[in-house]
Amino acid sequence: MSAQTALIIGASRGIGFELARQYRADGWRVLASVRQPADAAALEALGCEVLQLDLDNAAQCIALGKQLEAEQLDIALLNAGVYGPQTSAPTTPSADEFDTVMHANVLGAMRLLPLLGPIVARSGGRLAVTSSSMGSISLRSNTSGWLYRASKAALNSLLVDASLSYAPAICVALHPGWVRTAMGGDGADLDVSESAAGIRSTLAGLTAAGNGHFFNYNGTPLIW
Repeated sequence: MSAQTALIIGASRGIGFELARQYRADGWRVLASVRQPADAAALEALGCEVLQLDLDNAAQCIALGKQLEAEQLDIALLNAGVYGPQTSAPTTPSADEFDTVMHANVLGAMRLLPLLGPIVARSGGRLAVTSSSMGSISLRSNTSGWLYRASKAALNSLLVDASLSYAPAICVALHPGWVRTAMGGDGADLDVSESAAGIRSTLAGLTAAGNGHFFNYNGTPLIW
C-alpha cells in the first residue's frame, strides 16, 4: 500500500514546516512548497519533495497545477500567508501593503484552489486553508490587524465557494490558534507542535458533514 500524500503550500517555516515534519514522521509522502530555494534544504533533510512556488507568480502557480495533475492528494493545505501592517484601529494601508497582503492571502488562494480542487476531489481527500479566527465577522471583538482580518474574511469566502465546487473533497478553513511563530510572537498561547498536531487530527477526523465549515485547530467548530 502506497503512503498517503500531503501537499503543504508554504512549508518553509512555522506551522507549515512543523506539519511537514509531523506528516513525514508518520510515514506520509510530503510535497512541500517554498518561495525561496534556500528554504528547501531543511525540508529535503526531512525527506520532503520540495516545490518552488511564489504565489505572486501566476505562471508558477499554473506550472504547479500541471505538475500535480497525476497526483493523488489525500491532504492539500494552503498555509502561505502574511500578516501585514500591525495596526490597532482602522488605518488605511498603502497600496503596496494592501497588494502584499491580498496577493499572498487571497489572490494566491484564488490561483491555487481551482487547480488543486479537482485533484483533491479525485482522491476524495481534504482541502484546507489556514485562516484565522481574526477573519470571523461574528467573533470580532477588536480591530487589530485590520488588513489581515479583511484578507482572512475573504479567504473564508473562497473556501466556502470551493466546498460547493469540489465534492467529494472535504473543504475546510482552519484557525491554527495563536501560535509561537515569527508571526504569532513569543507570547502566543500554543507551541507550533501542538497546533500542527491538532490540525492533523482535525483533518483526519473530518466527515462530509464538515465540508464548507470553519474549525479551530483542535476540531472545535467556529462561526463565520
